[in-house]
Amino acid sequence: MNRPLPNPILDFTVDRSAIRYIGEDLQRPECILAEPDGSLWSADARGGVVHIHPDGRQQIITQRHAQAFADAASDAARFTEGTLPNGLALARDGNLIISNFGTDCLEVMDRRTGATRVMVDSIDGQPIGKVNFVLRDSRDRLWLTVSTTIKNWMQAISPKVCDGFVALVDEAGIRIVADGFRFTNEIRLDAREEWLYVVETCGRRISRLRVQPDGSLTDREVFGPSDTGAFIDGIAFDAHGNLWGTHIFRDRLFAITPEGDLHILLDDDNPVPSRALMEAYERDEATPDLMLACGGTIAPWFASVTFGGPDLRTAYIGSLRGTRIPYFRSPVPGLPMVHWPR
Repeated sequence: MNRPLPNPILDFTVDRSAIRYIGEDLQRPECILAEPDGSLWSADARGGVVHIHPDGRQQIITQRHAQAFADAASDAARFTEGTLPNGLALARDGNLIISNFGTDCLEVMDRRTGATRVMVDSIDGQPIGKVNFVLRDSRDRLWLTVSTTIKNWMQAISPKVCDGFVALVDEAGIRIVADGFRFTNEIRLDAREEWLYVVETCGRRISRLRVQPDGSLTDREVFGPSDTGAFIDGIAFDAHGNLWGTHIFRDRLFAITPEGDLHILLDDDNPVPSRALMEAYERDEATPDLMLACGGTIAPWFASVTFGGPDLRTAYIGSLRGTRIPYFRSPVPGLPMVHWPR
């Protein structure tokens, strides 16, 4: 009888002294794509991405260089107005698909010139809302999340708001395939693309749905704890089947095992303001000031986790308020991404 291999995540916590950084003066490096050669592509609030080469050289690529993030009149405005490239996906031709959380559009950007076109800005004749994340599957279909239709997303951090949805873009166009989520955030497919895992940030949980051949989603259920104890932002699978994730505001990195058990891998919480935020949220009184008071020292407002490097064992943490990208060695490789063009 073949016994299952021991899960390396069960005995692992991130050694803070082993954390290194890459990148300088980044603006809102929320989502990160990692090439096998060590190159990184980081979303950037100046209106595009920053390409960080393996030797550390940086190149910002935008259609038009935007200063709204840097010049915002307030911290709250900085995270709600202007162009805010958020989730990134790789198109088959190598260009970048960007879910822009500020312009409320799904965009395609030439990764060499920055030339950008809008792919999607409406659905069923209405503005699409806060497009948060985009994922391309092996059939070239695009799965995207809309967190809320409320223009100022901070107002949607409420236990009463449940208007997030998942949409699918394929040869038939765009359509909503699942809705009623509490602030839909990142999504991931498992290794066989049988299940779609959906972060519900304000639900503080991850749901999953079975993917049917026509792209419809069925058998919705909660994966792991029904309440992980904090707002979730990004997720990524490792090769062992663990689903890694981040707690935004509380700045924790966690993993949920295939059996559904939650393990905290890194805790950079600033507990007093994060507790105040959670208590206010329960009263439906969360405010931008309470959110902005939260955040640790590694990279404030953990957002995403990305596996990279030649062996996919370098784990990078994206953030909303950091200016550089922390990384460390993982005990297990991540699931491989789609192939980058040669």
